[in-house]
Amino acid sequence: MVPSRFIITVIGIDKVGIVAGITRVMADFNVNIVDISQTIMQSLFTMIMLAEIKEENFDLSSFQKAMAAKGHEFGVEVKVQHEDTFRFMHRI
Repeated sequence: MVPSRFIITVIGIDKVGIVAGITRVMADFNVNIVDISQTIMQSLFTMIMLAEIKEENFDLSSFQKAMAAKGHEFGVEVKVQHEDTFRFMHRI
């Protein structure tokens, strides 16, 4: 089976616990981080991750809702897009 890969972006005002909260949801859904970049620019928190899941019947919609809910809890915007969708939307 070929793993499904996702691009996860997190943007908002920095607060303690954002990374822990987001990665906890990922662990709950058995989503693995393949690559990660995170920075804080004048109190603006930004993080982008390449993540993958190896389950065939992964419920992407439930994962997206859980991630958005966790983001709302921290006051940040969390987007989860399938890698193919992300690449298609950002091609030149």
